Amino acid sequence: MSTTADAKVDQYALTIYSSASGAMDGTQLDDANQVPGYALVSDTREMVFPNGRGELRFSDVAQHIDPTTVSFASLTDPAGTRVLEQNYQFDLVSQSKLLNRYIGEQIIVSQSVGQERLVHKGTLLGARDGLLLQTESGVLALNNFDSFAFASLPGGLITKPTLVWLVDAKKSGPHMARVAYQTKGMTWWADYNVILSGDEKAAKMDLSAWVTVVNQSGGSYPQAKIKLVAGEVNRAPAPAPQPRVMMMKAGSAATLEEDRFVESTLFEYHLYTLGRRSDLPENSSKQLELFPGKNGISARRQLVFSVPEFQSTMYYGAANTDQNLGSFAKGEVNAYLEFDNSAAAGLGMPLPKGRVRVSQASVDGQLEFIGEDVIAHTPKNETVRLKLGQSFDVVGDRTRTDFQVDTTAKTMTESFTISVRNRKSVATNVLVREYMYRWSGWDLTQSSVKAQKRDAQTIDFPLEIAADSTEEVRYTVKYHW
Repeated sequence: MSTTADAKVDQYALTIYSSASGAMDGTQLDDANQVPGYALVSDTREMVFPNGRGELRFSDVAQHIDPTTVSFASLTDPAGTRVLEQNYQFDLVSQSKLLNRYIGEQIIVSQSVGQERLVHKGTLLGARDGLLLQTESGVLALNNFDSFAFASLPGGLITKPTLVWLVDAKKSGPHMARVAYQTKGMTWWADYNVILSGDEKAAKMDLSAWVTVVNQSGGSYPQAKIKLVAGEVNRAPAPAPQPRVMMMKAGSAATLEEDRFVESTLFEYHLYTLGRRSDLPENSSKQLELFPGKNGISARRQLVFSVPEFQSTMYYGAANTDQNLGSFAKGEVNAYLEFDNSAAAGLGMPLPKGRVRVSQASVDGQLEFIGEDVIAHTPKNETVRLKLGQSFDVVGDRTRTDFQVDTTAKTMTESFTISVRNRKSVATNVLVREYMYRWSGWDLTQSSVKAQKRDAQTIDFPLEIAADSTEEVRYTVKYHW
């Protein structure tokens, strides 16, 4: 006995996993195999079960399903229902398959010859490089034709990918059942919009966050419950079946009824559950608010003068004594925006990776775009740092003034003068950042400005530069090995 799933009651739940970079947009996705993510689809619906042992067919599945991850269960009578066999049929109907299945059968072919329309009836002998028909008048070869007709759809061909179960049910008739599986072709990413206000000494920002959900899975999901997983979830090369139950550690049913995403923990990741159902059609993208906008967040503007960080040779077992290394490097002053993801600063929540676009009001009050950057997954109480661009009015130069190597003593000294010019009409602060790239052992033997050690190979020199003025940093570093 074979029955087909009855879709009178059909409730979808989607848990979407993403490996999309924060710099993605929808124009970069051409097909499902390029979509950097996947989803766990849970489909709960009413099905008519056979009496005893029989076949149950389910055709409303995503085209890009991973059949090894399918799980199926009766919610009405789980103890009395056994799944004996599970099959995935994907031999979808097409013109060439129809013709090949009808070899040796009667078909009707229409053909246009000039202004005349001819109809040929006969037995199909072959369908490669045209059609061969056995008609009453002989064998007819057709290299072109308009259409053909069959008496019926041959067995074994289907119009949709179909799951087929062999079940043994003690209770026949309507059951509520749940089908769950993974599918390719779905992803999501976050987009943040920042409106910056204030000056260098007292900057504030307003932050709004949206997520873009993309569905190219080959299936549509009306009124789906949508969940998004933020975090790097490891997947084995050959995916194992997904567990049937996923637990959420925080949040209540009343909370989830709200018209927004609610964040909770899931293992070592973060789960965002939309408190309402939403349609997600095939070949579509949808934007949803991730969390309500936050206003008045404390922020810091920062200018940093630096030269590119050179490739170090210390990992090859020798100090780099090349006199030309870095001698002609030109420095630049980059503009950064920093803020603490903390409650004290006005935020304090997990921020999924994504693109952050920053705008600021111009003199006429209109918002203007001033830069963007990509952030990684950022937990609360961490610092976010955005590179927005290069300063127009603050420039600098870096000149090496001395270089000496003593191979006997295994030492090397190098001296630099760094000049930073502020052409603004107001004072500004600049960090001069230098990289100790020649060897791991080094000492700062002289500096005109007190240095701040940033890490094992990096030092900062803070400068306060008056309007339309110049400040210099002079320092000497001694390497030893």
